[in-house]
Amino acid sequence: MSPSAEASARSTCPMWRLEAVVFAAGAGTLSTEIAASRLLAPYFGNSTVVWANIIGLILVYLSLGYWLGGKLADRTPRPALLGGIVLASAAFIAATPFVARPILDAALRGFDSISVGVVVGSFIAALALFAVPVTLLGAVSPFAIRLALTDVERAGTIAGRLYALSTVGSIIGTFVSALVAIEAFGTQRTMVGTAALLAGSSVLLIGRRGIPASLAVLALLLVPPGAIKATPGLLFEKESPYQYVSVVQRQDGTRVLQLNEGVAYHSMWRRGSVLTGEYWDLFDMLPPLLGHTARDMLVIGNAGGTIARAYGRFYPDISIDGVELDPSVTAAGRRFLGLDDNPRLHVHTADGRPFLDRSHRQYDLIVVDAYRQPYVPFYLATREFFALARRHLRPGGIIALNIAKVPGDDRLSRAIETTLLAAFPQAWRWPALRFSDLVFAVDRPVQRSELTRRTSKVRGRLRILRPLFSRELVHARSDGQLLTDDRAPVEWLTDRMLLKQIARGGGLDERELPTAP
Repeated sequence: MSPSAEASARSTCPMWRLEAVVFAAGAGTLSTEIAASRLLAPYFGNSTVVWANIIGLILVYLSLGYWLGGKLADRTPRPALLGGIVLASAAFIAATPFVARPILDAALRGFDSISVGVVVGSFIAALALFAVPVTLLGAVSPFAIRLALTDVERAGTIAGRLYALSTVGSIIGTFVSALVAIEAFGTQRTMVGTAALLAGSSVLLIGRRGIPASLAVLALLLVPPGAIKATPGLLFEKESPYQYVSVVQRQDGTRVLQLNEGVAYHSMWRRGSVLTGEYWDLFDMLPPLLGHTARDMLVIGNAGGTIARAYGRFYPDISIDGVELDPSVTAAGRRFLGLDDNPRLHVHTADGRPFLDRSHRQYDLIVVDAYRQPYVPFYLATREFFALARRHLRPGGIIALNIAKVPGDDRLSRAIETTLLAAFPQAWRWPALRFSDLVFAVDRPVQRSELTRRTSKVRGRLRILRPLFSRELVHARSDGQLLTDDRAPVEWLTDRMLLKQIARGGGLDERELPTAP
């Protein structure tokens, strides 16, 4: 293109139009990144490992886009071409939530079968869904700078201005999508709305020819979202600000609460029984171990209220503070999981550790069940947290935790035992199940024989757990990694644990406790 023709092409594109397109591209990029995390969360979770993959690959795509955008702009510096790039990215973003589900369903089946090839391949494929649109959006800023430059004397000013607008757009796209759009409209419509914004901005460069395509993208907002993750027996699902929440009813009528990828259940409800046959029943053995009558209990990670529901039956005089971060989980518990069955349960919507830090109450029992299986929030497993918890225990009190493991690899349990012993004089481990341990620490040392003797006070069907307790209770040892607020690699420990299980072809089939109805 001759200099005169190039100048003529630029003259047809006022600066404000380029600025609007750059702003929209910045907003679209970060909105897409936030939506990507929510699209993947029901299948892969939202751990730091998942976020690292999302952020890392988004940066790779943007870097590639910057390079390609600069090369393409030097070769063909035409506003209509830039508009076409933006419109193409809009089309890909709009299509993603509709075409992604088969890939994600395949990933879910792979995870259920513990096939490492399917899991890794599907995860990469799912993230690859965002390669084309984000790469195209990365090309926008360098292309716009090339079109906006009329002389080199103002190159720095123009580049700084456009990149500033792109960054401001990214900031707005982040907060609007994360705090408003996904909560109000869901992931699908957030992505389609992002695509509509991009398609609309492309009309500023393409002209009337881009209007039909923009209207077609906008029309996708009318498509009903449907189920976020198709699951047999689905009773409830919601994308909360924190996670994907669902309640599923199994064929035997049992209802289970699942979060994100659904690797584990976070609450369970059985008609006519407060016992589950799962790890929650182990917590029901704690009050007799105190050696005195329990008055108050704190449950960090109340979820659907499974623990409190059982306590309402076996220990109706204990007042319970249940702390749950996500109000959508509490709402699901009230509607489907019998959360309100225990009138002495008081639910607090808060994060467990800040709640405990602000509280002045003391408890006989503190139960920590806030772990988003298979991962443990690191700040609920550190020396500093356990020291805080001990200050909120009455003399002779107990703190108990449910910790994930796999057969033959209990490094996470060992690390938490070691950390507990840095804050408490004594701790115990009850490995009653294949994939989880109940670990508890006592404010005052007590003999194993005395703990076994105290279980004679349990009543009803809980008595069936006494032989299991007597046979398998072991002293916790300080031979693992000490976890601190500064360094607590719990996700690394968990990933190594899971990879070991996958490598040997094992599944996640847990046996039931004798308390199973």
